[in-house]
Amino acid sequence: MKLTNANTNIIAIVLLVICFLLSFLSIRNMSLTMDEKAHIPSGYSYLSMQDYRLNPEHPPLAKDLSAIPLLFLNLNFPTEHSSWTNDINGQWESGDQFIFKSGNDADQIIFWSRIPMILLLLLTGWFIFFWVKKLGGNKPALLALTLFSFSPSFLAHGRLVTTDIAAVLGFLIATYFWLKFLKKPSAKNIFIAGIMLGIALCLKFSLVLLVPSLGIVTVVYAWIENKKIKNVLKYLGLSVVVGLVALILIIWPVYQFHITNYPAERQLKDMQTILDDSFINDLFIQGAKNPIIRPISQYAFGVLMATSRVAGGNTVYFLGKVSGNAWKEYFPVMYLLKVPLSFHILTFLVILFWIFAIKKTNFFKKVGKRSKTWITNHLAEFSLLILFVVYWTTSITGNLNIGVRHILPTFPAMYILISLGFFRSINRMKKQSKLIFGCLFGALIAWYVISSILAFPNYISYYNELSGGSKNGYKVAVDSNYDWGQDLKRLTQFVEKNNIQEIKVAYFGGDNPEYRLGNKLKGTWINGGPEENKGWIAISATLLQENRAIPAAGYDKDTTSLSWLNNYEPIRIGNSIFVYHID
Repeated sequence: MKLTNANTNIIAIVLLVICFLLSFLSIRNMSLTMDEKAHIPSGYSYLSMQDYRLNPEHPPLAKDLSAIPLLFLNLNFPTEHSSWTNDINGQWESGDQFIFKSGNDADQIIFWSRIPMILLLLLTGWFIFFWVKKLGGNKPALLALTLFSFSPSFLAHGRLVTTDIAAVLGFLIATYFWLKFLKKPSAKNIFIAGIMLGIALCLKFSLVLLVPSLGIVTVVYAWIENKKIKNVLKYLGLSVVVGLVALILIIWPVYQFHITNYPAERQLKDMQTILDDSFINDLFIQGAKNPIIRPISQYAFGVLMATSRVAGGNTVYFLGKVSGNAWKEYFPVMYLLKVPLSFHILTFLVILFWIFAIKKTNFFKKVGKRSKTWITNHLAEFSLLILFVVYWTTSITGNLNIGVRHILPTFPAMYILISLGFFRSINRMKKQSKLIFGCLFGALIAWYVISSILAFPNYISYYNELSGGSKNGYKVAVDSNYDWGQDLKRLTQFVEKNNIQEIKVAYFGGDNPEYRLGNKLKGTWINGGPEENKGWIAISATLLQENRAIPAAGYDKDTTSLSWLNNYEPIRIGNSIFVYHID
């Protein structure tokens, strides 16, 4: 069936509307999640006070967007509290004070902060559709948009005030406009590529991986073009110009705006306190003393903090064990289990099609010539593969395992590659084979869509059938994969409905149990065994799993203090909170 452009655009709009409704309606009764507690007050302080003392380990642009609606509300910000006046990066306490303890309407702040993120989610979906349509036409574009619009991971994190969905958009726009610059290195394309790269680098620090990735793409493209070192050097020189445009026209002014009212002596103190003593760190600390270089030093400070965070590791529960270090298999396993199973089957089919095509064309007999031709004709796909490999390699070798969301920028690369690969393979098939695989394709997409809709509204805790589904996902991994504090409001509703007068709550997340439960909150941790915890208790899945697991080698903290709860059957609140009544 041939799709006209008009019909394709109408279907795309419908898909984006569904994506909006699923994300918008699913934030109803959803509590403040962990990182939102730091990002919301940070963004508001940036725009209202032009002071960057909070959350410097993330760039500002995504937080700025989330804060725009808050500027139209009459809000109190705790500038007299010690978290603002004295603490070094007191983002968590500032968030608690701003959202829950300053006389503001917490739910109003949370709701309006999330709306720009949802709009960013839709813009990302549109850009994927736009790019794939240019690369492969209407059908691949609609498939890629469908995979995006019903992705549980995007529906989970695209509606939250974090840098995750912004990173995905930055990843896409920087790559797209860089390829336009490579194909036609005009002054206009160099300028636009620099602007887009600068925007991407101000959305999430992990996008600095664009620099080596696009560097590899540039060298390969320049060499293939005429196999002369002179041409490679020319493109590398132009790439430096693009980088300078990003640095001078985007990064510098963005950070200059954000540190306008951030006292220089306070900035210097914060950097000296947080950064370790090393030559590189000292270099940027000294740069903070120069009024002109201050903005760039602040940006570098954030990159160094983010790098240190990745290297430092975290406490993580994974497959029954708790460790302070990362597992190499963490991201492959999480990708396998957090992405719908139907997509994995579709990926497997496309890989099979690709293998058969290689075999049929004797690709490896003239691999050099054929590779050159393929890269020239499929530069976008080649670039996405390079970016995918670099991003995944860095993630697997890093020491931070807190969620599949950290590899989210690579998901659209898979959607684009699979969508293009599937329809190119189908177009080469005979009529009977097309019919068979067309029916199989329809079944897989229906399965994909239905599994996403059935997960509503609990997208954070989504796991596919290989893990036993969302109800059992907490046995694999928690934190932002399953429990990020999203169900505290639902717990409050459960307490009210069941007329519970007292309850202990061990909560993991960004919300505030005291704000939600008032005098019904008996305590905020569960100490001892059943004799000391008579009555109602509630515990977040993250804390529960971390305290009834096996310690990994080298992990010397107690991981069994809540093992006694294995003898009790819990009531589940929105998947992520376990409620017990101890007699």
